[in-house]
Amino acid sequence: MERRAALVTGAASGIGRAIAQRLEADGLAVLAVDLAPDPDGPGDPFTADLTTGEGNRAAVEAAVERYGRLDVVVPNAGVQHIAPVEEFSEQWWRSLIELLLTSPFLLASHAWQALGESGQGRFIAVASVHGLVASPYKAAYVSAKHGLLGLVKVLALEGAEHGIAATAVCPGYVRTPLVEDQIGAQARTHGIDERDVLEQVILQPHAIKQLIEPSEVAEVVSMLTRSTGAAFTGSPVVMDMGWSAR
Repeated sequence: MERRAALVTGAASGIGRAIAQRLEADGLAVLAVDLAPDPDGPGDPFTADLTTGEGNRAAVEAAVERYGRLDVVVPNAGVQHIAPVEEFSEQWWRSLIELLLTSPFLLASHAWQALGESGQGRFIAVASVHGLVASPYKAAYVSAKHGLLGLVKVLALEGAEHGIAATAVCPGYVRTPLVEDQIGAQARTHGIDERDVLEQVILQPHAIKQLIEPSEVAEVVSMLTRSTGAAFTGSPVVMDMGWSAR
């Protein structure tokens, strides 16, 4: 039986790397897309600038060409910028929206036919609890993640008749370089010491005061690729350590 194939973006580190590893362990062929792919990482590395239309189209075409099919698309690539709205530059706004919202839309658009031909197509966006709630100083990130949940709902409705399920995984803070890289900016913006950021800012909204591991997010994505994953179409799958229960 021909192996199912997946495309995972932001696969060189953090959540994306863990997802690529898990799907590969599940038996899927994985195109691991990143701006700077890790040749020693999981899956088949592929370089693409996902802030461009050409980069998104090329990633999908590469997956279909290499594997002859595409069954799972996991838009995960992300960056963060922290600043008060009056200091939030237009350049940063556009960069985050392009990567976090426009790229998933383009990936879905280019992959739609292949996902429909799969018979069990899955579009699994790694969103965030910030798709459901807001935090200060993250205007672009929160806006993009809210928009991503809207996109997933539309894709779920349009994909149902084609056997495509679309879901958004919404974790709280995960132990990744993206979170670690926020510490300095969070300290400056909140006017606190870097040593206090984890407790006072990052873990403050979590009911359970611990970071989520990338492998835990990958486990949920793995489940959603299976037949049972169809039941979650159009829905956010929230794993936020109790954040949104407040």
